[in-house]
Amino acid sequence: MAADYSKLIDAETWAFIERTNSYYPPDTVDYTVQEQRAIYDRMCREFHSGYPAGVTAGTGPVEDPAGDVQCRVYRRDNPDNAAAVMYLHGGGFILGGLESHDDVCAEICAQTGFDVISVDYRLAPEHKHPAAFNDAMTVFRFLQTRPKPIVLCGDSAGGNLAAAVAHATRGQPNPPIGQVLIYPGLGGNQSEGSYVTHADAPMLTKRDLDFYRAVRTSGGDLSKDYTFAPLRDPDMSGLPPTAIITAECDPLSSDGETYRDRIQEAGGRAWWQEEAGLVHGYLRARHSVAKARDSFTRIVNAVSFLGHKEWPY
Repeated sequence: MAADYSKLIDAETWAFIERTNSYYPPDTVDYTVQEQRAIYDRMCREFHSGYPAGVTAGTGPVEDPAGDVQCRVYRRDNPDNAAAVMYLHGGGFILGGLESHDDVCAEICAQTGFDVISVDYRLAPEHKHPAAFNDAMTVFRFLQTRPKPIVLCGDSAGGNLAAAVAHATRGQPNPPIGQVLIYPGLGGNQSEGSYVTHADAPMLTKRDLDFYRAVRTSGGDLSKDYTFAPLRDPDMSGLPPTAIITAECDPLSSDGETYRDRIQEAGGRAWWQEEAGLVHGYLRARHSVAKARDSFTRIVNAVSFLGHKEWPY
């Protein structure tokens, strides 16, 4: 049964949806990728809330024999050196970059005190899978050589990449000490759960997901490729403590629940929070919607807990 969004979504969230749609109309998926990027970038600029006091940022490459990956490093006055955060942005693997989540990363830095390293991974269709994953791994390998342990964090497509890095680095020296995944797409079963109930949700539809998936791939059998879809990994053991936060009104929500269950079944620590009445992309609503503000506090707290190797869940 399809969801009744007139009952699930409150007035504040509807106002956020309408504001988003005024910059990024629901039919944007029908435009060219270049047009989509221009529209998305404009929307992100409109929602940018600036940097909190005491946070500075610098941009430069992480050098690697395979090629350089641009990153932006956020630091706070009087930092907390217990950990650092590697952040991977959302955008369906075709949109976004260092600017799209600039203020989000600055606020995570301000509220945790941790350095935040935002990764400007390559985008499809110019760079098909596994290019984005390879870039994420390049940056993580560099960070493994540094003294601070790493908490992985990402939203949407970035949540997918963060989880893929966590899976790929199990058993290595200096693996991530935690991961915080924000409404991630992890490759769950699209014939059940939220993929059906919320197939036509505001802000993200199953049709959108199908488009992003098709643009990202070059064909071939990806049915067992966990670097493409972490839920396809048959072995969920050895993963770092994991916090997953999803939006109720989002076709991807069931991925969070399934991922939590599978990690727990494998003996790991995982916590899942579904945010009632929220929609995909609600990070941009954290200053205008009370539910999104509360959720962002939970996200920041999860990053802080995992960075201090605490497990309060």
